[in-house]
Amino acid sequence: MNETRKGLPSPLYLFYTSEPFLHREVLAAIRELVPVAERDFNLHVFDLLNQGDENLPLERILDVVNTVSFFGGRRFTVLIGNIQKFVKKDIEKLYAYASKPAQNSVFVILHSGELKKEAREKFKVFKPVSIDVRESEIPQWIKQRVRAKGIDFSDEAVEYLISLVGNDLGLLSAEIEKIAFVGQKRIDLDDISDIVAGGRQFGIFDLVNALKAQDADSVFRIYKSLKETSDDYGLIGALNWQYGRLSHEKMSRQDQEYLLNVFGLLNQADIEIKSSGRNFPMEYLLIKLLRLQGLRSPSV
Repeated sequence: MNETRKGLPSPLYLFYTSEPFLHREVLAAIRELVPVAERDFNLHVFDLLNQGDENLPLERILDVVNTVSFFGGRRFTVLIGNIQKFVKKDIEKLYAYASKPAQNSVFVILHSGELKKEAREKFKVFKPVSIDVRESEIPQWIKQRVRAKGIDFSDEAVEYLISLVGNDLGLLSAEIEKIAFVGQKRIDLDDISDIVAGGRQFGIFDLVNALKAQDADSVFRIYKSLKETSDDYGLIGALNWQYGRLSHEKMSRQDQEYLLNVFGLLNQADIEIKSSGRNFPMEYLLIKLLRLQGLRSPSV
């Protein structure tokens, strides 16, 4: 994140994200800004989402923010919570602090969840910044992360990693750490298969290709392999991602209608899994996708 790389030069920040992993990432980056010998004195974290801190008065947090820093360095105070639940008097106190922030103090608010337009307007004095990573940005996020570790990923390796793991940033980060531990400087598709999939030969794009080829035997053989390391919910998410990539390509109206029907089936299967309405929703989904492909043979 640009601001943490700059050292958080401003006295007040409001970052928001729905991804707890990114909260941890920001906290780790802030911790690195404080010398080890000063962390017990100049770094304070208040997590209002955790039991024990949820009823902590804002006045107490602001008292810490306003305390003179030790060792002559800057004091960093981090507040994690849902600021949209703050009562009016607390918001007024935040406004008052923003109008006259403490010297040599950095106050970082990490909002958990989305920050709606009305809330962004209410808190505009804090210049709210989204730190969420959009789905379309995940491939670049992976490349930046591995590049920082001195590793070069091929585009195919990035796509294959996502097809295996999904879009969960925490899981992707864990797999990247596993890959970095191997010590290779260049990672290609076959390396991902060996390191992440344990030599597993199939990914989600293999399943999509088998569906497009109307090869039922391959479809269920690949699914049997994939479900050994992924649950049905994760596989549906990966299928959504893979078909979503296809939807960004130039295509005919017939192909667009086909993909629209595919996404409808994926959404239906997602609902069935969540409601436990059927014992084998993925098998039903795959049969329906094969039938749909049989009715239409699009260019995608």
